[in-house]
Amino acid sequence: MPTRVHEFAWPDRVVVGTIGLPGARTFYLQVRAGTQIVSIALEKQQSALLAEKIDEILDQLIAVEGNPFSVPTNTPIELVDNDQLEAVQEQFRTGSMSLGWDPTTAQVVIEAYAIPDVAPDDESRDEGGADADEMLLVRMPVGTARAFAKRTREIVDAGRPTCPLCGSPIDTDGHVCTLPGT
Repeated sequence: MPTRVHEFAWPDRVVVGTIGLPGARTFYLQVRAGTQIVSIALEKQQSALLAEKIDEILDQLIAVEGNPFSVPTNTPIELVDNDQLEAVQEQFRTGSMSLGWDPTTAQVVIEAYAIPDVAPDDESRDEGGADADEMLLVRMPVGTARAFAKRTREIVDAGRPTCPLCGSPIDTDGHVCTLPGT
């Protein structure tokens, strides 16, 4: 089966947002170009790692002599997006992701692949078992990427507070520390 690609070369909006209360939030990567909107579900850890790695790529590009791609060190104020997600219709749940840099267009590239919806005994799966039938391909300029990473970190950090002893989330009804010997 051919992979259905949701491609956004110069999106009007690309953000991570959540639905639900801390402790029961669902994270979404949402992209819009004109009237086309795609929302894919992510894990909190995927969102956090995506923001971290985008910042790493941008920081490495700044270090290139002369900063030829005009990478901003901070989020440009005109690109700050604190709005809620638009109408969410989950396209797919994300499995694997890749992140890259396209120097020909000076854009950060995100590829997100759907978790394959195939029964274990289904022989239509390829030998590697990675037959995703949908993917999201997003290309965003450096300023948008910097704003995306900042917002994503803020969204991730807005969850439940973390226990300073064991690192587990603290629920509103309390916390039992999982440190050995406590």
